[in-house]
Amino acid sequence: MILMSVDERWLKLGSLAELLNLDGVEFRQYQFNIISSVLKHGSTLVVLPTGLGKTLIGLSVIASEIEQGRRALLLAPTRPLSEQHYATVMSAMKLPEESVALLLGSVGKKRRKELEQSAKLIIATPQTIANDLKSGNFSLADFGVAVFDECHRAVGKYAYTYIANELAVRNALVLGLTASPGSKKEKINALVGTLNIKHIEARISTDPDVVSYVMPKYMHVVSVPQSSTIKSIAATLKPVGEESLASLNKMGLMNAKNFDRIPRGVLIALGNSLKKISAPGFRFGAFFSYVKLLNISHAYDLLMTEGIYPFSAYMDSLTAREEKSRAVENLLANKNVTHAMALAKEAIKRGEEHEKVKAAISVLKQYSGKSAIVFVQYRSTIKMLVDAFQASGIDAMPFVGKKEGVTQEKQKKVIEEFRNGKFSVLVASSIGEEGLDIPSVDLVLFYEPIPNEIRNIQRKGRTARFRAGDVYILAAQGTKDEIYLHVSAAREKKMLYLINEINRELARQAAHEGQTRLRA
Repeated sequence: MILMSVDERWLKLGSLAELLNLDGVEFRQYQFNIISSVLKHGSTLVVLPTGLGKTLIGLSVIASEIEQGRRALLLAPTRPLSEQHYATVMSAMKLPEESVALLLGSVGKKRRKELEQSAKLIIATPQTIANDLKSGNFSLADFGVAVFDECHRAVGKYAYTYIANELAVRNALVLGLTASPGSKKEKINALVGTLNIKHIEARISTDPDVVSYVMPKYMHVVSVPQSSTIKSIAATLKPVGEESLASLNKMGLMNAKNFDRIPRGVLIALGNSLKKISAPGFRFGAFFSYVKLLNISHAYDLLMTEGIYPFSAYMDSLTAREEKSRAVENLLANKNVTHAMALAKEAIKRGEEHEKVKAAISVLKQYSGKSAIVFVQYRSTIKMLVDAFQASGIDAMPFVGKKEGVTQEKQKKVIEEFRNGKFSVLVASSIGEEGLDIPSVDLVLFYEPIPNEIRNIQRKGRTARFRAGDVYILAAQGTKDEIYLHVSAAREKKMLYLINEINRELARQAAHEGQTRLRA
């Protein structure tokens, strides 16, 4: 039996270290500094790349509060992640089993109430705690700290927000943990305001105190050309999109030249603004052109960036709708659209697909025998890829969420089989980005770039946790893929700048409040 000792530098944390199992835990100065900063400044937002030990920071702050006789709350957005935290706590903290409670919706109300009244540390999903607070069955009166994992979710009507408001009344310490809070100042400020944050501790992989702990992560962008078949189908669809855009431009509702370059966010915003038009006739005409543009734009993007099968599956779903708007009926009756659908069906029968599929297979075969996650936006694309991978001898399985009818039990089984090496490639929707205990992999492959910096960072974080890893991004030439590739990179840089700017504002505010108290 090998006996491990505690690095004496951890003991400088004081008596809280006595509640932590620090035997053999590597001392990292940045973790020590962040823990010390939280204990000094109070409610803190910690932004740290995946795999650099946010959990240890959270448990140290929890230990500090419990050591002082207060109770603690550890929140995670999903049941699997809550269960993972419970397992970590039981091995990493010196707490009696009966003093730690895992509260999920599956635990009966009576039992939850008993645990909520007795446990020193409660680990739970936010929905469970919010529901019990609202019903009056639970109180945060004697809680000294709440740790919000994946705290970027604490916006809008999400349960994190309700709990944070309750904690603010109690003046409890809040610790927010995330790899990315977003790249919009108003969003980060909203997060800071919701959690009542006083200070921000942020690190990136190139910071001097963390760079030696970051495993190499190699980025590769693969530019993929379009096949002649996809170009032919696209050319058939393009006039339909241009016609709808021209109609909206003529109404003064848009001012765009190319329908295939309009960001989806802009189209959604236009739809919201059309609802405010008071003139019935004008509003109907505007919505007619808008619905056609929205659908043809999405179909076109699926064809150009996802593949022939995803495009065909989407058009089939429109056709299968029992209730269709006049705009959708008009779109489906359009000769160009029916011709494009026929061309797609013929191509699928011939076994033709997007060149991205070949590119993905080529990359995965280079990493034969190693673990990989392929991230994909749409369920139809996942089906197409799994079929293509398996046909090419690649051992792949799909991984989708509850919206697709997959239970958490089935998800856990798939992850367990993936962890045990029963298959090597997980083809995942956004469900694989956070909230699940998915093991680190050798390769992460983006089937398409995404403009959302939070999701971008989380996807990349699935590799290079404990060893070097690779990230491949497939980008279809001449499509929105190329735009999103640059947008995501720019937003990541902007996020870091904004974090530092907001932290300076918090420091100035704290200094001003301190001077005001002295004068009083």
